[in-house]
Amino acid sequence: MAFNPSNSKLYISAGRVDQFPSKVLPQIVFSGRSNVGKSSLINTMLGRKSLARVSSSPGKTITVNFYDIDSKIMLVDLPGYGFARRPAADKARWSELTEGFFTKNPNIDLLRLAVQLVDLEVGPTADDLMMINYLCDSGIPFVIVASKADKPNKTNRAAALEKLAVHKDIPHGTTVIPFSSKTGEGKDILWKVFLDAALSPEKSN
Repeated sequence: MAFNPSNSKLYISAGRVDQFPSKVLPQIVFSGRSNVGKSSLINTMLGRKSLARVSSSPGKTITVNFYDIDSKIMLVDLPGYGFARRPAADKARWSELTEGFFTKNPNIDLLRLAVQLVDLEVGPTADDLMMINYLCDSGIPFVIVASKADKPNKTNRAAALEKLAVHKDIPHGTTVIPFSSKTGEGKDILWKVFLDAALSPEKSN
């Protein structure tokens, strides 16, 4: 099947649950804290500089962004979490949108994969582990992307990846993919994972 990731567009930025699109496409959802690099990852994957907007104020944007990729896959960027100073009203809106994606998404049966981003230097935060636990309990297939993989030196990088691999709150055998939007490391591996999850024949029904 021909697939052109450059043929991509922002389908909708949903600020309310009732704005979630009904377009029937396999979905891959991205989760992570507000400055973990989700927008940079999406731009790198699509070969675009600013399709996904990188906020100058992490945690400012509270929308679920749906990206139509060649009318074959929908990439879904959940709003970032982890900013304790956010007003209570913003936290409530984040919860409504994020929980709504999993409970009121008209195409939840087409969700093929969750991509949980973890800053490789920082390691998994309590919020990251809470999301991973939710994915496990919900039976949603997921991989972990260790973002900003170009930042640690070789020794620290190896140690950080090992900690992720053996972390007591991360299921043994979970796929961990080092990724760098700066160098492009991990891009090809991620595309293979995405296409295998979303477009493999046994999942196309």
